Amino acid sequence: MSEQTSPKNLDDLAADTRRHQRRIIAVANQKGGVGKTTTTINLATALAAVGRKVLILDLDPQGNASTGFGVDRQARACSTYDVLMAEAPLADAIVSTGVPGLDLVASTVDLSGAELELINEDRRCYRLRDALTSAAAAEYDYILIDCPPSLNLLTLNALTAAHSVLVPLQCEFFALEGLSLLLKTVERVRANFNPEIDILGVVLTMFDRRNNLSDQVAADVRSFLGDKVYETVIPRNVRVSEAPSHGKPALLYDHKCAGSQAYIRLASEVLRRERARVAA
Repeated sequence: MSEQTSPKNLDDLAADTRRHQRRIIAVANQKGGVGKTTTTINLATALAAVGRKVLILDLDPQGNASTGFGVDRQARACSTYDVLMAEAPLADAIVSTGVPGLDLVASTVDLSGAELELINEDRRCYRLRDALTSAAAAEYDYILIDCPPSLNLLTLNALTAAHSVLVPLQCEFFALEGLSLLLKTVERVRANFNPEIDILGVVLTMFDRRNNLSDQVAADVRSFLGDKVYETVIPRNVRVSEAPSHGKPALLYDHKCAGSQAYIRLASEVLRRERARVAA
């Protein structure tokens, strides 16, 4: 979204509290360091701030989404690993983030072995989808899945369970090459596992207005994907980078910083597109 466009703030967004069908969104990109977890955390926080009930599933063995909410590793007795392995129901793994309306299923390092453990199991690609048919999952308006930085069985579970995919894309040289691979993967998932999945949108992250390359990458991505690319771009921002070390989303750490304001605008676009989808 351009600087000339008036951004919606939280008060503006709060005016729209209409309920809608639950949406499961996989936040995915096989490339690491593109802002997947940061986007998951702050988009979820913005959605919760306007009255949506939101659940984050931390499906990355690194557990950064869990750490980003200050959930101590010692407090992760029941995790996404237990849910995937059918050792615990989803309800037992849900913990509060401290943000009203926003809950979390945390990750542990055990998740790194789940792919090998699941390889010979029945419905290995549908484990997460099966778990999200529970009554506990039905309580939420949005379920955001923070995927690992690879196209492995964990990501496949997320894509099989999701209604749509949100792709954070760093404004750097190899962005389109990695995006093309992800789009092909989504097409294969649609053909073989989940005919309902689509691309919710691509959000450009780590945008540096001082760097001509950022503008060029943004132009290339918009030329390639058109209106699938969100108007909002997420700038490089020190305050957003600092927030996880304090166990808080950037929107709580410093809601006035440029990064937080960008995520509020992104939430506005997500809600607007969702209204358009329902109306269509």
